[in-house]
Amino acid sequence: MNIVLWIIAGVLAVAFLAAGTMKLTQPKEKLSANMAWTDDFSAGAIKGIGALEVLAAIGLVLPAALDIAPVLVPLAALGLVLVMVGAMVTHARRKENQMIVINVVLALLAAAVAWGRFGPYSFTG
Repeated sequence: MNIVLWIIAGVLAVAFLAAGTMKLTQPKEKLSANMAWTDDFSAGAIKGIGALEVLAAIGLVLPAALDIAPVLVPLAALGLVLVMVGAMVTHARRKENQMIVINVVLALLAAAVAWGRFGPYSFTG
């Protein structure tokens, strides 16, 4: 199960690093072409979401890989669950049901990492 958790964390890290970097580096106008939800948020809020995603992506892998504060791994996973809950609410308000499904899957994967790393497969145990 430890290997499965590493794989899930790695996949989530790659996905959120890419998504967060895109939100941080692209102007709001360019993002709105593919992400209609960005019209509901300020440019600063979008950059903030991107920063949270990048930090969480780093936190899913780096602390455990370097064995420096590995408790940050489940905290980062929990943070991603919260970000995905926010995304679900946003997409539900906009009636973007397909996006909600993606958010649920990502939230469940992040929740599995949080559960495993807080619980039976903790790095501190």
